[in-house]
Amino acid sequence: MLRWTAWAAAYVLGLAALVLAGAWVWWQQEPEARGTETNALWARHQWVGESHTEAEYRELGALLKQHRMTDVFFHAGPFEADGTVPPAKYRYARQLIEAMREYAPGVRLQAYLGQIRVVDGDGVIDLDDPAVRERVLKTDAAFLDLGFDGIHYDFEPIYPDDEAFMTLMERTRELTRSRGALLSVALEQLTLLDGAQPVYKALLPRGGRYHQPPRPTKEFLRDVAGLADQVAIMTYDVTLPTESLTGWHFAWHTRTTLELIGDRTTVFVGVPTYRPLLEWAEELPVALRGVRRGIDGLERPPKRPYGVGVYAAWTTRPDEWARYRADWLPGTAGG
Repeated sequence: MLRWTAWAAAYVLGLAALVLAGAWVWWQQEPEARGTETNALWARHQWVGESHTEAEYRELGALLKQHRMTDVFFHAGPFEADGTVPPAKYRYARQLIEAMREYAPGVRLQAYLGQIRVVDGDGVIDLDDPAVRERVLKTDAAFLDLGFDGIHYDFEPIYPDDEAFMTLMERTRELTRSRGALLSVALEQLTLLDGAQPVYKALLPRGGRYHQPPRPTKEFLRDVAGLADQVAIMTYDVTLPTESLTGWHFAWHTRTTLELIGDRTTVFVGVPTYRPLLEWAEELPVALRGVRRGIDGLERPPKRPYGVGVYAAWTTRPDEWARYRADWLPGTAGG
């Protein structure tokens, strides 16, 4: 028994060493792909909830133009349990919109709305309730009336069999298209193996601390892409120990997602500038390099625009913006 245990341990360690070595070798090649000028930024709630000076608006507009942001998701929620957002929470939204029209013309301003989805009794908002979905739609309409260019949903968790969420997406698309507005949505990164979902579902409950991961399957992601004008993939929260493995993560999700839905909708690959709980290798330069390696792996460019989504404006340091310009933006040093 001890001999078999030793052989098994040696096999596992050897396999891990091969994976690490292979990833390291793969990571050394410099990406050939350039970045794009279709990019998004998640922005904090204070922009709609607090007053700001003209100088602050001007500075924000300059930042958006300098970094070629086409879309900004201004946090305007979250939804209350009944599907509403109290107007007091976004009392300065109109001032923000008017200022951005002046200081960042052409940038699409979207109301970033979401909440923790009720699943097996846990959560805040119950999208299975038709009355709640109707109030969500009325709330969306109120933000479009203010002048927002679109609605950006971030409901979590969303599972691949969530019919209520898909019904809401269909109804919201009807609303946004009738107003000439955008519908965008933030989703978790793809599951690595669709076939694992039934196993997770059978063995792990949805509620509580240990639950099946709410990862989209390829079929679900295609269905969402058929409804949304934009899909932002929350590719961050990697918690892998090396730069090469972390870079492979971003490369795989970039290539796989663009191959899957890049012809159907605009895709933003989420890259982090926040400080993760486990500060191993998940940093903006690693993420951007990984995204470019993923683009290198495409047989052809997607038919629709694509880029990165920076999460988030309130955590990005000046040195990180400088790396973003150098490593990603076309026509700049290294990008």
